[in-house]
Amino acid sequence: MQSTEMKSTQLRVSEMAENLIGSEIIKLAGEIREKIAKGEKIHNFTIGDFNPKIFPIPTALRDAIIEAYQNDETNYPEANGMAALRKSVAAFTNERMGLNYSENEFLISGGARPIIYAVYRTLIDPNDKVVFPVPSWNNNHYSHLTSSQCVMIETTPENYFMPSADELRPHIRDAAMIALCSPLNPTGTVFSKEGLESICDLILEENARRGPEQKPLYLMYDQIYWVLTYGSTKHYDPVSLRPEMRNYTIFFDGISKSFAATGVRVGWAFGPLRVIDKMKSILSHVGAWSPKAEQLATAKFLNDKKAVDQYLSSFMSELNDRLNGFYDVFSKLKSEGFKVNAIAPQAAIYLTVQFDLVGMKTPAGEVLDSMAKVNRYILDEAKIALVPFYAFGASEDSTWFRLSVGTAQRSDIDAVYVALKSALSKLS
Repeated sequence: MQSTEMKSTQLRVSEMAENLIGSEIIKLAGEIREKIAKGEKIHNFTIGDFNPKIFPIPTALRDAIIEAYQNDETNYPEANGMAALRKSVAAFTNERMGLNYSENEFLISGGARPIIYAVYRTLIDPNDKVVFPVPSWNNNHYSHLTSSQCVMIETTPENYFMPSADELRPHIRDAAMIALCSPLNPTGTVFSKEGLESICDLILEENARRGPEQKPLYLMYDQIYWVLTYGSTKHYDPVSLRPEMRNYTIFFDGISKSFAATGVRVGWAFGPLRVIDKMKSILSHVGAWSPKAEQLATAKFLNDKKAVDQYLSSFMSELNDRLNGFYDVFSKLKSEGFKVNAIAPQAAIYLTVQFDLVGMKTPAGEVLDSMAKVNRYILDEAKIALVPFYAFGASEDSTWFRLSVGTAQRSDIDAVYVALKSALSKLS
């Protein structure tokens, strides 16, 4: 047995697979599960998901899924998605965003991840450059999967961690794609109108310079959280601001976040027909379809405007209350002299929080001389689990963290204040 195990560890695999880095968030989640299994009470705000007991999917969507299975809608769906769903999401996008795309310019997939992979595979050749800001979700991994070169732009809290045109400009001349996300995972912040306009103008200028003979500079625009914007926050998109961007922008979206349906696996892309058709061809070989029953159910639900509006009204109110509640916790702790901070909520299910604790000493005499140790202290002492921004590609000395409210109870807000105040008070 030992000999067999030894031989298996020496089996050669591809260079890509050998050097693929696992998800830092999944690794952290595993550590938290171990603590919970040992009986520890952990306030776990790491996962970008929802507790279905707190945030169930819309009743109308659930009932439509059940009905579709009862009607035996269990065979293969159309390769680019059921026509009923493509028509439905085209109408939904037009009505809610003012973007007029035909149903044939949409591609349905099993959530957004296959869509992202298809975008990379369609637009990126080996060693092409992909430019994206950090912190951001998983672009580094998709770049590795497609043997492209990452150009990571570290953003700042002064601009709510959104990249500016000036930050992108030095890197676009030989780039193949810019990957942007708004509202941004992990920060829950959004582009300003002026900020996104400047980036669109930058891309249009670069494509005018390249001319029709060269592959253009494309923009992958992740807006999967766009429905979840709060207060005076407004979501902007490239094509509404600059119609000429239509030739270069590939959007992706879905029901995972906007309707708490992460496990239902219905996502979509839309953009230039030629690009969408090539993405369809790639995914037809991968077989990354959303199940037919879920597709038909989603089409039926999105067509029911009253059900959609009723769900979003309650859902967004509950999320906003939690985001503001945790923001108030950090604001109060900051006013009490603790070295913490937070950015006021704008969108999505995330709050951006800061623990500026490097150099402080624990009751046991340990110096918190790295952000990894700060993260460990907050987890072990306060029993609060957050995701550090360095897990999203930011520098290892970034003092900022993502707090996700998708699994949070209202009662967690006061409990977190008490736990954090106690843990922070013990530092010197």
